[in-house]
Amino acid sequence: MARTRTQSHTPSRRDTWLRNTFAALGNPTFRVLWTGTLLSYLGFMMSGTAQSLVAFDLTGNNRAVGAVMFGQGVAMLLLAPVGGAMADRVSKRALMLTCQSVIGLTMLATAVLITADMINVWHLAAGSFVLGMMFSFLGPVRQAYIGVLVAPSLRGNAVALAQVAMNLTRVAGPFLAGSLLAWRHTGAAGTYFFMALLFVFVVGTMAQLPPSQGATAGRRGVLAEIRSGLAHIAANPRLLQLVVGFVLVTMTGLPYGTVLPGLAQHELHIGTGAYGLLLGVSALGGLAASLAVASMADSPRAPRILVLSSAAISLGLVLTGLAPTFAVALVTMFLLGAASSAFQTLNSAVSMRETDPAFYGRVLSVTMLAYSGNGLVALPIGALGDAIGERATLMAMGVAVLAVAGLLRLWALRLARP
Repeated sequence: MARTRTQSHTPSRRDTWLRNTFAALGNPTFRVLWTGTLLSYLGFMMSGTAQSLVAFDLTGNNRAVGAVMFGQGVAMLLLAPVGGAMADRVSKRALMLTCQSVIGLTMLATAVLITADMINVWHLAAGSFVLGMMFSFLGPVRQAYIGVLVAPSLRGNAVALAQVAMNLTRVAGPFLAGSLLAWRHTGAAGTYFFMALLFVFVVGTMAQLPPSQGATAGRRGVLAEIRSGLAHIAANPRLLQLVVGFVLVTMTGLPYGTVLPGLAQHELHIGTGAYGLLLGVSALGGLAASLAVASMADSPRAPRILVLSSAAISLGLVLTGLAPTFAVALVTMFLLGAASSAFQTLNSAVSMRETDPAFYGRVLSVTMLAYSGNGLVALPIGALGDAIGERATLMAMGVAVLAVAGLLRLWALRLARP
């Protein structure tokens, strides 16, 4: 009987996995931040699908999709370093509430333009530019807020759980946006009205976070703080390798969404709803990967898995370019989504481990330049897709990622030498 009692109190492997994977959610304040982040990501992922499909429907070419994404890239290139410096200086709660409110108003303005039949590609590009501006502040301030709210031993897990929230919405966002766009009672206008309403709930959730005091007293100007953040990265060779690697892999491999509408229509011959399914399956792979790596984000194995995930991105791009049917493309997109998510999650977690807490916002703002590069590269990738076809473009991106992954591996081996 005593033996049976002891065994009944021994945690099962499933219980241990759940406890380790979702450890940071034991912090009530972080749960509020995570919930608001989940809702915010849902709106953001829906907007990515909506603006790409609306731009493609307006013009019928990949260049229009690239032009819309280009606006977001320009904004992030200009403001990401400033956003990082501000995240380390001002009230994080106030900055988050301001940015989320502006995003909601942008969604509302786009909905009104569509309803009035006045929308064009340049309006979508302008809205994308505003979203890029706000994301330049939101990304760093959210990461810096995690550093304030969560104990050091769980910060990697908290970053991974934020990635889980992103991937949950990467599953739900395209499905929901595609369904609303295809439904005749909502269409594009109704979809944007829905997203505007969603950000009302985001602001209401984030307003429950505790006030966070700014740290402007005794600090230098914003430009000086940006320079100090860059100096902090340069002084840490491992952190520098992580940041450079993230920028290069993200710019060469992750703008594949630019040519997906064209791939869906020209090569796979599927409609709007099926295109949303393609994105949703990719996100499902990302969700599975982020859950798998969340429990090991703070472990010594994380850097090794990070290298493998970058190579897997290359494989996923090439296989998607070669996919002969929609069914095969679903499988390859699952792999691509899983590899991309594992890479992003582990890079953020390992980078946070190498970063001094006073520089969280500024270091993340530099890695966010990768997303600005993502948007900037989208324009030439869209043009390349029109010139050589979507399949060839995806395969070329895969080869580029593989070359970058090889160079990063050589760099890592050089750093590992005594």
